[in-house]
Amino acid sequence: MKLKAILVEDEQISRDILRNYIGKYCPNVTILGEAENIDEAYQLIQKHELDLVFLDVEMPFGNAFDLLEKVEDRSFETVFVTAYDHYAIEALNNHASYYLLKPISIDELIKAVNIVTEIKEKENELQHQILTPKTNKAEAKITIPQQDGFEVIDINDIVFCKADDNYTEIHLANSKKLVSKTLKYFEQALSEYTFARIHKSYLVNVNAIIKYKKGKGGSVVVSNGKEILVSASQKSNLLSYFK
Repeated sequence: MKLKAILVEDEQISRDILRNYIGKYCPNVTILGEAENIDEAYQLIQKHELDLVFLDVEMPFGNAFDLLEKVEDRSFETVFVTAYDHYAIEALNNHASYYLLKPISIDELIKAVNIVTEIKEKENELQHQILTPKTNKAEAKITIPQQDGFEVIDINDIVFCKADDNYTEIHLANSKKLVSKTLKYFEQALSEYTFARIHKSYLVNVNAIIKYKKGKGGSVVVSNGKEILVSASQKSNLLSYFK
């Protein structure tokens, strides 16, 4: 898979080294532009539909995190390239795909590009995923407690579960049930089935997903028409179901 990328680095020598390494060892990466500060980088991001940004942390008039905060709907992956290891936690909090330390190791660079390639390939597969009829439903049931007993629900009929404080809304195709159990309870109860935690408030039946829309975390459209945001921290977890 081809990746469209830009380099954001204020030092010319560092840009030259990274560009040369990418050209020689990462043939699937096409560099569409280079920037030496966050303003130039932001303009390139607005201009191009990017898959990957190689991003130095410290630059004049702002840093990498200032740039990422300006980008409202981030659909690209980020590989941080820096001489300082103390930014690693903040980079992780900004959902970096990889963290490269200078001087750049060629093996680490190749590994970083391979990780981003895999993420983007899964994204594209998921984006074009079409829901197919469930011809072989598993014989799986879950019970919902009620005052006079309990209701039995076919697990395959659950589209998604939504947290509501210490309650959970169980959404079916044309109805919903409110249950006095936490979302964590249902995440554990449904752990043997294809349910993915895509957000702190949502647990989704992967078989009910009909579309994925790219973004920082992106969003999914499920079979009852509901569009649900995917948190950036849960993006990889969701994509792992589509191999």
